[in-house]
This record gives sequence, structure tokens and C-alpha cells, in this order.
Amino acid sequence: MRIVSFLPSATEMVCALGLTDQLVGITHECDYPSETRSKSVVVRSVLPVETMTQREIDESVTDRIRHGESLYQVDEQLLRDLEPDLILTQDLCQVCAPSGNELSHALKLLHKKPQILWLTPKSLGQIEDNIRTVGEATGCKERAQELIEAGRSRLRKIATVTEHLADRPRVFCMEWLDPIYCSGHWVPEMVRIAGGFDALGREGSDSVRVAWDDVRRWDPQVLIIMPCGFHLDKVIEQVPKLFEYPGWRDLSAVRRGQVYAVDASSYFARPGPRVIDGTELLAHLIQPRVFAWAGAATAFRRLEISTKDFRPEVLR
Repeated sequence: MRIVSFLPSATEMVCALGLTDQLVGITHECDYPSETRSKSVVVRSVLPVETMTQREIDESVTDRIRHGESLYQVDEQLLRDLEPDLILTQDLCQVCAPSGNELSHALKLLHKKPQILWLTPKSLGQIEDNIRTVGEATGCKERAQELIEAGRSRLRKIATVTEHLADRPRVFCMEWLDPIYCSGHWVPEMVRIAGGFDALGREGSDSVRVAWDDVRRWDPQVLIIMPCGFHLDKVIEQVPKLFEYPGWRDLSAVRRGQVYAVDASSYFARPGPRVIDGTELLAHLIQPRVFAWAGAATAFRRLEISTKDFRPEVLR
């Protein structure tokens, strides 16, 4: 089978099922596991996001969506040459990957019509459903179920502990810094399992803009900076923007030293197998006395805010 993925999370699912050799095309954002980096890139962003501020990205994305313009470019000739049997894509979020319009146009150029799977999860359970669906389409149904059961076991291990904890701190997962967005879809569910509570998050729904005054009123005890699609180094680069918000230093999370930058792209933004790792990471950040973190050192940094010059020192 020849598989093309229009979605980083789908790429991770394919590889987790042991089908890396059958993956022939990916997006420019597919970077895990490392073996995928040698694959042909079929999809690229039309925006130079690497050189843009978060405000510029938000404004450009909003403007293009308003005018019905795509955020992605599909290499139609390459897609035709790859002759895929299966294409994995989504219609959950126009910002995350190509959706219906781009794919429909590209399909008109293909000699052989491939099977299309639309992966649109909004919860951890629906992520499991997607893994199962990909497994069934690729002849890996048993391996998919094993992957699902292993993830469930790890989540139960966390929930069995946190459901008996009396202290569930106020958490805010900031999915964008300028403007501020709350978390949505599966992330608030991850926070709940991990032993926290994010009243500003939208479980099972899209993330939306929230006012800074709402964040101040919520006064999170744990603040997790996770701009969608950013790895840890890029997240840390955005942190100084927070210092511009009035009353920043008065937040309980800042005073408690519980402000964290995380690798959002790897553990939170992609609805694939690694959301299990992300939930374990949240458990450590929210309940550090109860849960250790045995994962990658590049998963997070605690941001120690200097009261003298009010600049972050990046600490482990």
C-alpha cells in the first residue's frame, strides 16, 4: 500500500502501526519519527510562518480564511507521481492541514482514485477511533487495538491517582499568546485526567480567543504555554510577550513558580499516539509531588521569572 499523509498526527499513527515503509508522502511539518524526514513532501504552508510574529500569523490566517483562500499548497504533480492508494487528511481545522477544497482539486488530476480517510477527532476517545480506522484501512487492526489499549492503560494509571486527590489546582493552557487563545478539543480532557481544572478551556470544542482580564480573574495556579504547532525552542522565544500583559506578575502561577513552556507540537497539538505522553507530562507539571516525568528533556522548561529585570531564565 502507498500512503500519503496530509496531517502530522496521521503520519505518527502510520509509523506507530509499523507502516513507515509504506508512507510515500508527507507534509512539511511531519518530523516524527525521524525516519519520516526522508519522505517526499507533498504539502507546504503558503505563509512564511518561521519569520512571522504570532500576531502576524493570526491576522494572516484570519484574512485568508475570510477570503476563502487556502493556507496550504499541495504539490499536485508530486501527488500524481506518488500514486497513493490511501490519503489521510482532516476537516477539523483549516489552520492545521489541508482540508476539502485543496484535496478535491488535487484528486481531479489523479489517474487512480485513492481511498480517503478524514480524521477529525475532538476528544481522546475520538483519537482512539482514528487510530482504529487507520488500522482497519491498512490491514493493521490488531496492532491498532494494541496501541489503543496500551494508551488507555497509561491514562488509567494517572486517573486512578488523580481522581482521589483533594487538591486540583486551577490551570490555564495558553494555546496562543498574541492574541490569547484558550485550549480546546482534547487538551482540557488531558488536564482533567492529569489532576487539574481549566475553566477557560473548551473540552470537545474549538479553542477561541479569551480576554486577558478573564485569565486574571481565573488566576491560574499552573500556567502552561503551548502555542499550537510550536516546538519548545520556538515557544520560549514567544514568552517575553507575556510580560506586556498588565498584572502578569500577580498571577498565582507566576508567584508560585509554576509557569511552564512545553513542546506543544509534539505532545498537545497533534491528535495522535503522543497525546498519552502529553497527559503524563501534564500530570507531572500539575501534580509534581505525585508524578515524575521520565520523558524527553526537551519536553518542557520551567520559567523562573526574575523580579529584578523581569526576564525569564530557562531552567530544567
